[in-house]
Amino acid sequence: MEPRERFTRFGPTRFGDAELLSLIIGAGAPAMAAVARTLLARFGDLSALADADVSELTQVPGLGPARAVQLLAAMEVGKRSMLPTLHKPQVRSAAEAYELLYAQLSGRPQEMLYAIYLNRRKAVLAVRQLTVGNDAHTIVDPRQVYRRAVRSNAAAVIVAHNHPSGDAEPSAQDLAVTRRLAEAGAVVGVELLDHLIIGAGCYTSLADRGLFRPFSPTPPVIRSAQRGVSGLR
Repeated sequence: MEPRERFTRFGPTRFGDAELLSLIIGAGAPAMAAVARTLLARFGDLSALADADVSELTQVPGLGPARAVQLLAAMEVGKRSMLPTLHKPQVRSAAEAYELLYAQLSGRPQEMLYAIYLNRRKAVLAVRQLTVGNDAHTIVDPRQVYRRAVRSNAAAVIVAHNHPSGDAEPSAQDLAVTRRLAEAGAVVGVELLDHLIIGAGCYTSLADRGLFRPFSPTPPVIRSAQRGVSGLR
């Protein structure tokens, strides 16, 4: 049975990520199925793939500009369809961030890191799963967090991860990672507003607890050394 026929009969739930991608870029043709597998191998997952640009996609053999645009357009439609209203929702508190993320993070058997990217009015630009770890930890890479922030043109970010144990109390490592993220955000001009720890039906907001100091982005100013004003050197 051809992929289109299977999709019509059974719907998308029986399709893996690579099969769905091959349907978008080539109606499930065998050649495009191989391209789809290469895409996932190179980018890692659909979330990372959705953040790519046309020039990055066309580096994959067999994927030209037309199909790359087609793929990114389809993924953008999917992202926009996840917004609950025609207007971008706003996240102005830890409780609203928790409400947005608890379904993705509560009750998971492994630690997962998510990020909410916001504009200056605290409207949601994107929600991204960044990493998946094991039942004890997950890797937090500031470059990954802020690379996607820059691509989303975000002014601020809220990160959240779960504790599979159900205990939402932050560890010493959680606090250290948060401080590192806040400092990195200040450098790139994206403010870290909060870090949520999500447990079993509960959460801890490190910002509300006063457990980290947000670093407001302050771009360096280059001034003439002859005027005696210190700046970027």
